[in-house]
Amino acid sequence: MNMQVAKNTVVTIDYHVTDTDNEVVDEGREPIVYLHGGYDDIFPKIEEALQGKAVGESVQIKLQPDEAFGDYDAELVQIEPRKDFPKELQVGMQFEGGPEDGSDEDFVIYRVTEIADDKVVLDGNHPLAGMALIFTCTVTNVRAASAEEVEHGHVHGPDEDCEA
Repeated sequence: MNMQVAKNTVVTIDYHVTDTDNEVVDEGREPIVYLHGGYDDIFPKIEEALQGKAVGESVQIKLQPDEAFGDYDAELVQIEPRKDFPKELQVGMQFEGGPEDGSDEDFVIYRVTEIADDKVVLDGNHPLAGMALIFTCTVTNVRAASAEEVEHGHVHGPDEDCEA
């Protein structure tokens, strides 16, 4: 019996992502394994497209920025003094930053995008923010989720102790 993707199934997909010019942005080297059914484990539009699919079936979904990594937010770009950073600084390095007003908002991962003489440009946007993406995937496995996985709202690995 070929199980179909439905609420409270654990779905494994092979995937790759391109931009609208067909440039690969994620080769999908590792399959995605997620709990299906509105647990925010995967973008909702992808979950919607996979509903009812069986192993071997493929879907291709175009995601607008607001359905994927969000619109590009210029306010998440900051310029900081070079002296505030370690000596070994390279473009692409990441730093965790909190909101400047000291509130308890989420920490943001900032990427170094430019290093000038005495300034460092940090970008807190996801690298794919503002991009429309084409997500192509094939279902490779579907199984019923365990009661514990459903209760915790995510997939457990074979040897995983979950502290949910």
